[in-house]
Amino acid sequence: MKFLLSSKPSIHRRLLPEISYYRKLEEAGRKPDYVAGHSLGEYNALLAAECFDFETGLKLVKKRGELMAQAPEGRMAAILNATKADVTAILRDNALHNIDVANYNTPQQIVISGRADEIERAQAFFQQGNMMYHPLNTSGAFHSRLMKPSSEQFKRFLEGFTFSPLAIPVIANVTARAYRNEAVVDTLAAQLADSVLWCDSIQYLMAHDNDGEEMTFEEIGHGEVLTKMLRHIPKDTGLVIDDRAENESRPAPAARVQQALDNRAPPAVNEIVSAWNAKYPIGTKVRCTLHDYDELETRTEAIVLFGHRAAIYMKGYNGYFDLNEVVPTRA
Repeated sequence: MKFLLSSKPSIHRRLLPEISYYRKLEEAGRKPDYVAGHSLGEYNALLAAECFDFETGLKLVKKRGELMAQAPEGRMAAILNATKADVTAILRDNALHNIDVANYNTPQQIVISGRADEIERAQAFFQQGNMMYHPLNTSGAFHSRLMKPSSEQFKRFLEGFTFSPLAIPVIANVTARAYRNEAVVDTLAAQLADSVLWCDSIQYLMAHDNDGEEMTFEEIGHGEVLTKMLRHIPKDTGLVIDDRAENESRPAPAARVQQALDNRAPPAVNEIVSAWNAKYPIGTKVRCTLHDYDELETRTEAIVLFGHRAAIYMKGYNGYFDLNEVVPTRA
């Protein structure tokens, strides 16, 4: 199998040559099985998958850049030699509640994002032991809750376009799973404010290499940033992929859906996810049974996270909720 990866392009200088290179691969009979792009690079991946044409791609990237430039001032920093659990614990234990994880790049490279004062205050906590803290030269707190207003504006802008069915699967940053044709607008809009699950995306792709066929990754674009990241991402041997569930175009039989949702039997996690998606569309209002949050609204379809967890993303929260923690407020 072949997976094509794209790093961040500028609006025009990188977008055109990278797609030209992709077309040459097609002509040579080397079309990839999947494509993925890191952050802004996801637009290259979608263009390669024929989701939109080049002119539309320029309009989307231009508008995205304008909205990001208008976002409230913020900062970002890369944390090295710290796991996801380490970062989460440090943020929690030191009352850094306004900082979000922007990028899960590798198991030991995580980017945080938030208000400038809190990112600066976090530095001392992330320079203990072997951990390293590197402030990034950014003008805003991208992929954080501070981008939510921009995300909402971008969604309204995206709704003015018609997107084509994907010719090849594109792995989305915000779900680490393949884009669904009907969810392009929601997924692209969410990407501005949600975490880039790059490590999870790569491990998802690696999990498809289970039939003895050699798997190769090829990076297009400037430099080898993503290729270097790949060297630090191990294969998750416990990740189980069910392509049938992902590619299912028809809803499950009504009786099976209701049985899974009512927990009358202990269904497999894939059945729980399929049942939820068949009954509850994106945008469903829910409440959390564990915490006293205001009414929540789902931002994505439910997915199987890490091979065993039925989870779903909520608007306004940079993280997944377990399906067994939420209850729809309307039948």
